[in-house]
Amino acid sequence: MIRRHTRTLMPLAALAIGAAAGTVFFSGHAGAETTDIVRTGASEDGYSSSSRPTYNFGASDTLVAGRAGGDTMVTYLKFTVASPVAGLSTGVTVRSARVTLTRDSKALPSALTLSKVADTAWTERALSAKNDPAIGATVSTVKPKSDAATVSFDVSSVVKGAGTYTFAVTSRVANSPARFRSAEAGTGQPALNLTVARPAATKPPVTKPVETTPTPTRPAECKVDAKLVPSCGVLWGAAAGGFSDVPRDEALKTFEQKTGRTSTIYHTYHKGDELFPTKDEIAMSSDPASPRTLMLNWKVGYGSKWANVANGDQDARIDRLSTFIKTNYGTRPFFMVLHHEPENDVVATAGSGMTAKDYAAMFRHTTLRMKANGVSNAVFVVAYMNYEKWNNTSWWGDLYPGDDVVDWVGIDTYNNAQPGGFHTGDFNYMMNRTTDKAKFPGWYTWATTKHASKPIMVAEWGVYDSSKTVVGKNKADVYATVLPQLAKMPQVKGLVYFETAKDQNGHDIRMDDTPEALAGFRKIAADPRFNVKL
Repeated sequence: MIRRHTRTLMPLAALAIGAAAGTVFFSGHAGAETTDIVRTGASEDGYSSSSRPTYNFGASDTLVAGRAGGDTMVTYLKFTVASPVAGLSTGVTVRSARVTLTRDSKALPSALTLSKVADTAWTERALSAKNDPAIGATVSTVKPKSDAATVSFDVSSVVKGAGTYTFAVTSRVANSPARFRSAEAGTGQPALNLTVARPAATKPPVTKPVETTPTPTRPAECKVDAKLVPSCGVLWGAAAGGFSDVPRDEALKTFEQKTGRTSTIYHTYHKGDELFPTKDEIAMSSDPASPRTLMLNWKVGYGSKWANVANGDQDARIDRLSTFIKTNYGTRPFFMVLHHEPENDVVATAGSGMTAKDYAAMFRHTTLRMKANGVSNAVFVVAYMNYEKWNNTSWWGDLYPGDDVVDWVGIDTYNNAQPGGFHTGDFNYMMNRTTDKAKFPGWYTWATTKHASKPIMVAEWGVYDSSKTVVGKNKADVYATVLPQLAKMPQVKGLVYFETAKDQNGHDIRMDDTPEALAGFRKIAADPRFNVKL
């Protein structure tokens, strides 16, 4: 987790303006003493859920505390106050301390309690209901208004100076859990505010604010292994010219020219008896001046049913493609996606041949047969649709084919740039949205909890704008959230944009439909984290 840290000296009157996560000073004078407000962001935060004991929510941009049905959720917070206190000189006295949380959505319960937690070793990436630390004595109980923007707990009895402080937030109110913004949110992150006093002659250090955009630390060169997992950084890619008559290789070259970066992953689509990679695809992945690898998307069951594929009815099709790949593509590794976005084709009725379990069986059979045929260079990806309607179903979990046949876990996900529109949000929302956390915690949370050993491929992503009149900055505003929020998703190892002027729903997902959008997208493409060598 990469946290932002800023340090600024401002008048006490500016306190109402607020500040970013990190350490921030606000100063004023009172006689022989100078009073400072020192604001420190949470170094770790997350929550646990009793009904989902193995889930980890450390990457979520939301914290939840309270009860819903039979589920009890507890928010955990960790703050570290440096010695001397936040960089101030010695002789400083902590007069008071308060933990402030910002309401994220929905009404607050009528009462919330903040308690001490003795264990300081827990981490947000490992926290779950199976291992969450014991809750200690109550420190503060508040009774907020249901629509209060923030909730503040007095922790003066606990926080006396430098140290690491951990707390738990709970509520006994039935069916009214509180939702707060976490340290992963763009604004309103948890804060520990210290009011400190020092001799008036002593001035706090004044330094320039540091850069707030997280920059991943990495070795000089990022390389991929046999499964195409980069040692550092993120693979960059595209599926360009979708739903058009423009040849995909030409569309990709145009995309690369406009965005200023070679697409290391070249994503193409095939079905049924088609043999691939095609000559053009092989040529694109063999260009020494622009190194690329292929992501080949195959609907092996085209014209048939998943259950039929699993029963061997399409073995001749699988064997023919296996021979073609070995003959024409050798041993170079490539990504293979089997029937992306299967949710859209599920027929949940038993015996339909197209149930979620039938999909998993089809994926397993195809993968194992290709391997048995000697195709050892295919890196298999399961690519989900990320649509809440499907994520909340009882059968969604049955789609997963098994860790032994899945190399990467993938997601196809899109955002609307229209302010207030359906599926409007930032990159966090694009990756982790949910309408019911009791049923589904968000896709990124699910993937990193249930399949923590698997790298994540964003196999398709894009931004459209449903506004009646397209506003240039709308897409740019979404693009601006990608880099800082991607830095907080370390399991994402591939990012592939799907570009089209008009998809099946009429959405324009081009990155250059306005000058502002293109400029914002080029900033993403220029980032050095995508400098991965094949």
